[in-house]
Amino acid sequence: MKVIYIKDLKGKGQKGEIKEVKDGYAQNFLIKKGYAVPLTEHSKERLIEQNNQTKELAEKEINEALKIKEELQKSIITFSVKVGENEKVFGSISSKQISNELEKRGYKIDKKKIIINDTLSSLGIHKVEVILHKKVNAIIKIKLLQE
Repeated sequence: MKVIYIKDLKGKGQKGEIKEVKDGYAQNFLIKKGYAVPLTEHSKERLIEQNNQTKELAEKEINEALKIKEELQKSIITFSVKVGENEKVFGSISSKQISNELEKRGYKIDKKKIIINDTLSSLGIHKVEVILHKKVNAIIKIKLLQE
């Protein structure tokens, strides 16, 4: 029996995939548990329609991410920090602080999407990577100034 997976099932099939499986497995597990539906003309048309919608949505998300990337790369985020000897910063700037500052500017970016390669513990301009989409990363500039 041919089925269309409507949910991912680890090791068996992914959402949107069409596979040939045994009748009993399809009826008693896949369809019953909501992992798949039988392949019919109607279900095949729905799959094609959903794939088209998914592609359009993905393209829209990528375009939005590219627009945000362009805006972010033009700006510099500034933090005032306390400094000790040799212009060493007390503590360092975290991804959460950067995320909060971006949110103040109107960008909702999760702190887990901000990648700090080198600790931000010295004065000056530092570069930080921000993941906006699976295919779009931005490099933003963080400037640390003495309080």
